[in-house]
Amino acid sequence: MADYILSLRNVRKAHGDKVVLDNVTLSFLHGAKIGVVGPNGMGKSSLLKLMAGLDHPNNGDIVRDQDATVGMLQQEPPLTEGKTVLENVEEAVGEIKSKMKRLEDAYMEMGDPDADQDALMAETGELQTYLDNINAWDIDSKLEQAMDALRCPPGDAIVDNLSGGERRRVALCKLLLQEPDLLLLDEPTNHLDAESVQWLEGHLKTYKGAVLAVTHDRYFLDNVAEWIAEVDRGSIHGYEGNYSTYLETKKERLKVEGLKDAKRARMLEKELEWVRSNAKARQTKSKSRLARYEELAAEADKARKIDTADINIPPGPRLGDVVMEAKGLTKGFEGRTLWDDISFSLPRAGIVGVVGPNGVGKTTLFRMITGSETPDAGELNVGQTVKISYVDQSRGGIDPNKNVWEVVSDGLDFIKVANFEMNSRAYVASFGFKGPDQQKKAGVLSGGERNRLNLALTLKQGGNMLLLDEPTNDLDVEDALLARRTGCSTSRAAPWSPPTTGGSSTASPPTSSPGKAPRRRRASGSGSRATSSPTRPTRSSASVLRPPVPTASPTVASPATDQTPADSARLSRTDAPSRRVVTETPRRVGAL
Repeated sequence: MADYILSLRNVRKAHGDKVVLDNVTLSFLHGAKIGVVGPNGMGKSSLLKLMAGLDHPNNGDIVRDQDATVGMLQQEPPLTEGKTVLENVEEAVGEIKSKMKRLEDAYMEMGDPDADQDALMAETGELQTYLDNINAWDIDSKLEQAMDALRCPPGDAIVDNLSGGERRRVALCKLLLQEPDLLLLDEPTNHLDAESVQWLEGHLKTYKGAVLAVTHDRYFLDNVAEWIAEVDRGSIHGYEGNYSTYLETKKERLKVEGLKDAKRARMLEKELEWVRSNAKARQTKSKSRLARYEELAAEADKARKIDTADINIPPGPRLGDVVMEAKGLTKGFEGRTLWDDISFSLPRAGIVGVVGPNGVGKTTLFRMITGSETPDAGELNVGQTVKISYVDQSRGGIDPNKNVWEVVSDGLDFIKVANFEMNSRAYVASFGFKGPDQQKKAGVLSGGERNRLNLALTLKQGGNMLLLDEPTNDLDVEDALLARRTGCSTSRAAPWSPPTTGGSSTASPPTSSPGKAPRRRRASGSGSRATSSPTRPTRSSASVLRPPVPTASPTVASPATDQTPADSARLSRTDAPSRRVVTETPRRVGAL
C-alpha cells in the first residue's frame, strides 16, 4: 500500500479566466477525516471532481494509490434510470451478491457425482473465506438499515420519478454501501433530516477509509472532521481539528495576514506616489521600479478579501388582509395521508418555517399553495393580492450554456426588479457575482452559486410571498439573506430538533418585527472550550402549526430565535487523539 491514498502535484485548474486551484501540492493519508470549506465558487467541488477522476487539471499531476478505490457523491448524482430504488442500491453490493449466488450454486453442483469435486471444494473454500472476511452474510441487514437511516424512498419506486433530494439520498446510500477507500462527499447533509444526519455522522466516524466532505454544515464538521482544508483564492490551507478549532486557528492566521496586508499597502502607496510623479522624475528611475509596482499591485489584487454583502430583497406589491387560509386541508398519496384535516392562516408579514422529517409532506404543501397539486379535501385560499415567488428544490429551468449575467438580464443593461428599474450588472453583483464571475457559464456553477442565481431570478419577479424550499442548501456560512420588505416568507427545511406533532391547527403572528427576517447568528471559534461534543441547536418558535397527522408529520413554525452553540458554549474539538499536520512540500493532508 502506498504512503498516500492520493497526491496532487503542482495542480492548476481554471474555469475560463478564473483560476480555482493555483499550483496546489497536497498529499492525503489513508483513513483521514477531512472537511473542505471555503466560499462558494472557490473550487471545492472542482477539487473533489479532480480527485475522483471526473475532471482533469490544466497543469500538474494527480497520483492515486493503484490499489485504492474512489467513490464520489456528486451534487446531482447519476442513477440507473428505469430501475427501482432497491435495484439501484443493490448495485453497490452486486459483486458480493454475485459471489454469494455462485457459492450457493457450487454447493448445489457438489451433489452431482460426475462433478469435479476437488475443484468445487477449492472454489467454495475461497468464496467462503472471502465472504466471511467481509461479513457478507449481514449485507441485506446493512442495506435495509442504511436505506431506513437515510429515509430512502420505497424500494419499489422507480428512480425516474424521484425528486432531486430523494435521488441524492439513494445515491448516498449506494455509495456508503460500496465502501470505497477514498470517500468524496459533496454536500452530504443536503436533503437529510436531523436523525439521518446524526446517523451519517456516526457512520463516518467509524468509517475505515479516508473521507473528504465538502459541506457548509458547521455542526457536521464539528462532529466528524479531524481537520479542515480551506479552499481560498486558488490555495488550500490546512488546519488541525474540527470546524471550531479551525475558526480559532484561522483567527490567528488572519491577524498575521492583516499585518502583512498593512505593510504591503504602505509599500504599494509609496510606489503609487512614484508612478504618479512627472515623467522627468520617472526617467531618472530604474525600469525595475515600474515592474515592482506592477508586482505589488498584482499581489494586492490576489490577496483581496471576498465581499460578503447581504442580499437586499426588493419590496413587492401591497398585500391585502387575506394572505393564505387553509380549512380542513387533507392530502395523501397511494393510501398514505400526509396532511389530515388541517386548518391555519398566514398573517401579513408572517415569517414561517415548515420543518419535519423527509417525506412527510413539506414540499407537497408548497405545491398545493402554488397550485401544482390539488388537495384531496378541504379548502386552500390564497389572497387575490398575493404574488408568489417560489424557489423549489430542483433549482431547474436555467440554461447551462448562458453566462450568469445573461440568465438574469436576458442581455439587457437595465432590468425591472419588482417595481424598480436598475442596472442589470449591479443587480447580479449584489448576489455575489462580480466582475468576471458574471461571465461564467451557468453549467459550471457550484451548488451554492446556482442557489444564489436562483434567488436572483426569483427575487427579480417581485413577489410579496416567498416560498423557499431548502433555501440554505449549498450556501456557505458567509451567505446572508436579509429580508427588508413588507410581505410574507415561508421556507421549509429538515429540523435540527425533533418536531412536535398533534395539537391544534392554528397559527399566530410571529413575534419578530414585520418588515425584517431574523438574522442567523454565526458561530464563533474563540473563547473558552466546551467539555463535550457540540450538539445541533434547538430552534424555538413564536407560532406553531401542528397538523393532527401521524408521527413524523411536518411542523410549521415562525422562528423567533436561532440559537447556535456559541450562545451557550464555544465549540472545540474534544476527546480527539493527538495528531499533527506536516506542511513540508508535499504537504500531507490528513491525520498522522
